[in-house]
Amino acid sequence: MKKRDITAIGFTTFALFLGAGNLIFPPMMAQNAGEQWLLAMAGFLISAVGLPALTIVVLGRLSATDKLTRALPDWLGKTFWLAVFFTLGPAFVLPRAVNVAYEMGIKPFTSTDLLLPFSVLFCALSLFLAIKPGKIVDIIGKFMTPGLIIMLSILVVAALFDPQGTTTSAREDYQATPLTQGLLEGYMTLDAIAAVAFGWVIIQAIKAKGVHTPAKIRQYSYIIAGIYILLMSGCYLAMGYLGATSSTIASNATNGGMILTRYAAAVLGPQGQSLLAIITLTACLTTMVGLTNANAEYFRQSYRLKFNRVAAVVTILTALVSNIGLEQLIAFSLPLILTLCPVAISLILAACFPSANNAALKYLVYTAILFGSLDTLSVLKMMPQACDMGLQQWLPLYTQHLSWLLPSFLVLAALALRHKRAVIRKRTVISKSTLPSQASIRS
Repeated sequence: MKKRDITAIGFTTFALFLGAGNLIFPPMMAQNAGEQWLLAMAGFLISAVGLPALTIVVLGRLSATDKLTRALPDWLGKTFWLAVFFTLGPAFVLPRAVNVAYEMGIKPFTSTDLLLPFSVLFCALSLFLAIKPGKIVDIIGKFMTPGLIIMLSILVVAALFDPQGTTTSAREDYQATPLTQGLLEGYMTLDAIAAVAFGWVIIQAIKAKGVHTPAKIRQYSYIIAGIYILLMSGCYLAMGYLGATSSTIASNATNGGMILTRYAAAVLGPQGQSLLAIITLTACLTTMVGLTNANAEYFRQSYRLKFNRVAAVVTILTALVSNIGLEQLIAFSLPLILTLCPVAISLILAACFPSANNAALKYLVYTAILFGSLDTLSVLKMMPQACDMGLQQWLPLYTQHLSWLLPSFLVLAALALRHKRAVIRKRTVISKSTLPSQASIRS
């Protein structure tokens, strides 16, 4: 593969992950962290960038995304993938991308409700770009991503020369353990599960360039993950800097979007609002294209459905959901996606060990589902008070919404130990079978 093709796929990977949510998380976190923002950002990068990068590397090693669940029972593997694409598709992430694009990219410039025509046009554009699977790297990686990077750079450079405040004292959550708090914030971006879906696009993009041997796919996935790490880390640090230096103009901000809006207007004037709108629209569009493509690619490979038809159905449903019933579907989908995230991370971690081929891997998934459900109830504040207090006292990492982590690692360790014992037994049998018999020794 040519260097420019590798670079283009790396740029595409960065753009797929860079949705509007990824732009507005870091400024708010950095403002809350105040003088501790760099430590908090270090934790944020470990989970928000490290986990997706690890996913890309693991999927590259497997050389096919569906191999991630190969050790699971067929019904469980299919259920996992359907749930992933249901929540990352028209039931949650795609309609949210449409609404965020409208709220930040269009609504500030008009007093008329234009959500319906905007959603139709925005979905139509994403469909037009997504149904060209062989061209997605050229469209996003070679054109849209460089433009997005240039626009972000303009905003950040202007902020460097004209910061809108100084770092303040860290808020309570960030005073004692800023690194841990940053880790939690990065985990809650849920990009780890998005990486599982985008794997279908990334692996297919590599193969579309004529690379089909597992060794080469693995090699290029490492390089692509490296490009993603550099670009996404740079973007997060830049957005964090904006948040950390926004005390003068946005001390009362309630979300990162407000910080970015005020910062853009302060350092670039009226043009700043327009620039931020274009950045948001572009970021949402690349995510829309990537997830639509991933949905279509999954159903094409797994169920032999026509790529274009699946992409069309996904975008039509997205347009409908973004206008009607979004809040109800989000209320239904958010618990599902919060539960899926531990399962996805557990599968990725398991794939790093030889025991990933063991059929007992299903116990790891069951463990992640069980304890991930407890974390989900806690995040959504649906856990009964008595149970909540008991779990806070007896379940490690429950208050950090990571109670699934330790049990999952224990199951992983048990699987690895079982695999090691099986290998030792196999070697012992082979060794005994190759020893000369007593009769042959006497003869």
